[in-house]
Amino acid sequence: MTTVASIVVATVVIVVVGVVALVLLTRAQGGGSQGDGRSKVRPQPLAASPQPSAPPVRATAESAKKVKANEAGLVPVIMYHRILPKRVASIDRTPAQLRKELERLARSGYVPITAAELVARKIDIPAGTHPVVLTFDDGHPSHFAVDRNGMPKNDTAVGIIYEVAAKYPNFRPAATFWVNRDPFGLRDREQQKKAVKWLLDHGFEVANHTYSHADLRRLSNKRVSEQIVREERLLKKIGAPPSTTFALPYGSRPRKLSRAHDGKWDGTRYHFDAVFLAGAEPTVSPYAKSFPRYAIPRIQSNGKRGDCRRWCTTYWLDWLGEHPKKRYTSDGDPDRVSVPRKLRATLSPDRAKSVITY
Repeated sequence: MTTVASIVVATVVIVVVGVVALVLLTRAQGGGSQGDGRSKVRPQPLAASPQPSAPPVRATAESAKKVKANEAGLVPVIMYHRILPKRVASIDRTPAQLRKELERLARSGYVPITAAELVARKIDIPAGTHPVVLTFDDGHPSHFAVDRNGMPKNDTAVGIIYEVAAKYPNFRPAATFWVNRDPFGLRDREQQKKAVKWLLDHGFEVANHTYSHADLRRLSNKRVSEQIVREERLLKKIGAPPSTTFALPYGSRPRKLSRAHDGKWDGTRYHFDAVFLAGAEPTVSPYAKSFPRYAIPRIQSNGKRGDCRRWCTTYWLDWLGEHPKKRYTSDGDPDRVSVPRKLRATLSPDRAKSVITY
């Protein structure tokens, strides 16, 4: 009996110790609960940059043909302004409308890249997917703000982008923000620095949209350059690198067109690799001979009423879906350009050594 009792006691002790250890382990991993019933799990910081889901691929004619790659195709560059609970202007979008459109893009195989990446031909997306450039003008507070945990607020543009990215893993959280003198409605310099740093650290682009959202067509050449330089100086003060892209306020081009991308004011020079308009169709591929580097069109996010029957996102996303051979489809290899053989002649000559045809 003594031996049996000892065994029973030892077994009970082992079970109790095991249960305690399991409880402690569960709480350490965030699976326990506090006295008020709330989970101890804390929101995790968003990743600084998306990690590749697979090793880099080397495209071949066979693999390009399999995914119907066409890197000479059209790329939608979408233009957004304010994201408001209730629209005031026709170009405003509600959080629900933005969320719906981004989810449509994700389901259709579109992967966001920045405007700078488009222009630099740094289009590194999975084979069979399509690039899309999400652009937000004016640096409105609805584009980006953080909560007390340092996370993007719900129903801001960045918050919605991350929400959709969490639901659709291939939907890379990336966008371009062209800002004016009070980025994201912030006037405090330190707050501006924090906002810009957060966005840059997380793979977004912050670039020049003039200092006071001026209509450049109405200004002298000198004033055009002043507007651009003053904003470029501000961006430098708050930690943004020199802008490589520039969006024209109102889509209005200066009388001397070159002033939109090259100029000088008060001893400071500027140069942009590309200039973006305000409408109204997809752009041709940056690999194409006809790529309009200093007049890249964008598509306004909107429905199909009025002028938008032909010139806004609902129309163009429908059209691209109905004409899949016309849109840019990636071969999955950022170092090569794959196109159907009949489109070879449309490519810029500097791609001659890296083109795959099928």
